Amino acid sequence: MPLGEDVVLKDGLSVRLRPVSPSDLPALRSLYDMIVEEGASYPHDRALSEQEFLDYWITGKFTVVARAQTCYKDEQDAPIAGAFYLKPNWPGRASHVANAGFIVAPSWRRHGLGRLLGMTMLDCAKEQGYRSIIFNLVFAENQPARSLWRQLGFEEVARLPSVVRRDDGAYQDALVMFRSLM
Repeated sequence: MPLGEDVVLKDGLSVRLRPVSPSDLPALRSLYDMIVEEGASYPHDRALSEQEFLDYWITGKFTVVARAQTCYKDEQDAPIAGAFYLKPNWPGRASHVANAGFIVAPSWRRHGLGRLLGMTMLDCAKEQGYRSIIFNLVFAENQPARSLWRQLGFEEVARLPSVVRRDDGAYQDALVMFRSLM
C-alpha cells in the first residue's frame, strides 16, 4: 500500500496518498462539491453543509487523499487530485462488509489515479479486516467507474431500475457491485 509515498502515474504525473488531515478538509470539500455538481456519480443534488460533508466523508471513516506532487514545495499547496473513504457498510454482524466512495478531479482522470485509489482501498480494506466490499449505488451511466470496478474484481450483483434522477429530470438505473476479499 503506497500511503505516504510518492507514486508516479502514467504520463509521469506524481501523487502522494495519505490519510486525510484537518488541513485537507476545505480542498476535499471543494472537490466533492465539484463532483456533486457534475451529477454523474453521487446522489446529492446540492452542495453539502460543512457538517453534512464531515458526516458523509470523514466521521467514522478511513479517508485517504491524493495530493499532486509535481512542482509544489509545500504539500499543502498541492491540489487534491482525488480521494476515497472506507467504512463498514452495515453495523454489528455485517460490519465486516466495507463500503467506499471515490472522487477524482476532472483534470486527473484517465491518468491511472482512480485505479491507484481503488487498489489502495482494497489493500486498506484487507488490512482493516474487512472480508468484502459493496458499492450500493454505482450509476449505470458511469461507464468509466463500472469498467474500473470490474477490472478490480467487482461483480454487478443487482440492477436497481430508475433510482437515480438526472439533472434533466429523466431517471437512470444504478448497480450494486460486490467483491470478496477472501
